[in-house]
Amino acid sequence: QVHLAESGGGLVQAGDSLRLSCAASVPGRTFTTGWFRQAPGKEREFVATISWSGGNTYYADSVKGRFTISRDSAKNTVGLQMDSLKPQDTAVYYCAARPGSGVVTYRDAYQYWGQGTQVTVSS
Repeated sequence: QVHLAESGGGLVQAGDSLRLSCAASVPGRTFTTGWFRQAPGKEREFVATISWSGGNTYYADSVKGRFTISRDSAKNTVGLQMDSLKPQDTAVYYCAARPGSGVVTYRDAYQYWGQGTQVTVSS
């Protein structure tokens, strides 16, 4: 049974850092993991993705240079280090997974989703 659980959200000030973590259980499969976010009144958008091996990553332009996605295969966790946070980063952040090994940015390609964790950045 697939299970994804995010943690690490919270309320911070602009310029601060936060680290999100996704505990991923996808038995018997290699899988790609991605982070997405959804702000109030907006569609869920791609943030970052990492391949099964951890060797390939890809970021949305809006977070490139500020966010870093990483994978700990031994612990089956995927982290999202968020630095230099801005008020426009405020959203619910979701971890997602799909069978496969390469990086994928297309939201609808992901089959499995966590419940989300709220990140609020005050100005």
